[in-house]
Amino acid sequence: MMELALIRSLMNKDFYDDHKGIRCPDKLFTKDVRKIKQTVDYAMENFEKDLTVSELQGLFMTNNSTMTTATKELYDQLFNKLEQEKPMCQDISKQVFSKLFQQMVGEEIANLGFDYVNGDKSTLEPLRILLNDYHDNFLPNLTVEWEDMSIDTLLKANAIQCQWKFNIPSLQRKVEGISGGHLVLIGARPNTGKTSFHASLVASKDGFAEQGAKCIVLCNEEAYDRVGARYLSAATNMSMDEVRQNVSLASARYKHVDSNVCVKDTTGKDMAWVEAVVKAYKPDIVVLDMGDKFASRTGERSDIYLKEAAIHARNIAKQYNCAILWMSQLSAEAEGKIMVDQSMLEGSKTGKASESDLMLLVSKNPTIEVEGQEDEDTERHIVIAKNKLKGGWHGAITVHLDGERARFTA
Repeated sequence: MMELALIRSLMNKDFYDDHKGIRCPDKLFTKDVRKIKQTVDYAMENFEKDLTVSELQGLFMTNNSTMTTATKELYDQLFNKLEQEKPMCQDISKQVFSKLFQQMVGEEIANLGFDYVNGDKSTLEPLRILLNDYHDNFLPNLTVEWEDMSIDTLLKANAIQCQWKFNIPSLQRKVEGISGGHLVLIGARPNTGKTSFHASLVASKDGFAEQGAKCIVLCNEEAYDRVGARYLSAATNMSMDEVRQNVSLASARYKHVDSNVCVKDTTGKDMAWVEAVVKAYKPDIVVLDMGDKFASRTGERSDIYLKEAAIHARNIAKQYNCAILWMSQLSAEAEGKIMVDQSMLEGSKTGKASESDLMLLVSKNPTIEVEGQEDEDTERHIVIAKNKLKGGWHGAITVHLDGERARFTA
């Protein structure tokens, strides 16, 4: 019987002191058990000690000496049950009392509102009085385990802030790298090299995979085999034609990717599915290509549901100690611009950005169209638009894209 288990909890002096008064009103208990609870209140006020069942029963019988025989038998049975009732775990008891208290207050507020709507009360003053009476007691009792702020702990934590280093020297000099718990937002216009960029960071020489990171790539933009081809080229530093001509060499260069990188076509999946995958496979690096498409559309406003998805992604990164690379499009406003910024993110100018630890926006030079000629400009610019990591540097660095080999180099 839960009520009696709660009475057993209240018989502990320390527990009672944390819950006495308005947090544990008599109305939480049924009529018969309520009288026992009132005896607990009396005993704690007068004796200030832990109570045994026999002590509580003795006080109860003394204070209620005029009971009928039938009532006395009823309470004898209740005290026998109380003797047999095992004390509830204090943490569970705290939660139960908190929930019962919140439920009781909610019902009282609802009843006052109902009376007001139906004209039984002409003012909301009773509601103000009720809220004033309960004041801070809406908040649950908490025992907080504070974080370790010792020098040794902080030095150790910050020493691994860059567990996985960027393999583009100019980028590494400015940011160094990323670690578990980081959400990295990477944005670019179409045909700028977004897929090649994350393939280069993960799979090419000195990339995350070669450093030993377990990486998963969840792609819902391009077919997995096209993404896989970029990873193959990045890892081997060979175009697909060169791979076909020398498969044995490609195989030798591909080993670190083959063992450390998993790719999955995830069209139609959401962030809840992503979390399930991360929980099951425990990766070090997660690439979401495209991150926006994992957002569940909870309304018409993209900024709201994209922010919700970004919050979910950040929580996944922190809870499962992995770094997440969220690939995103830049809007048409960024077309032809070198110095792009977070306001040009498609669908969410601030929502996604506010959740990220690092934002890398990739741009290219304005295209000069010449009839009959393809754009062969390999120069790209990595704009560090947000940086909460080591150093905090902001600005742009210039790199080069080898599109056939899916590699970004300084």
